[in-house]
Amino acid sequence: MRSFWTKITSRKFLAALVGIITGLAMVFGLDQNVITTVSGAVMALASVITYIISEGKIDAAAVGKAAQAVEDAKEAITDGH
Repeated sequence: MRSFWTKITSRKFLAALVGIITGLAMVFGLDQNVITTVSGAVMALASVITYIISEGKIDAAAVGKAAQAVEDAKEAITDGH
């Protein structure tokens, strides 16, 4: 599952996706201003989502390390008595 999320949040994949959407929009005759606006909005949204997911993973790892440190300290105190 991790590989799937890594792939769909990669900048290369998102750029390819925007390219495909842009190409299809041109084929179906959408106005170039609409295409540019939509492409920009998709890339901006993708960047924000990627940032949020990345920061969430970093925060989760930090919480895990802190929880492990608390558990280690608890064991050290318990073993000391």
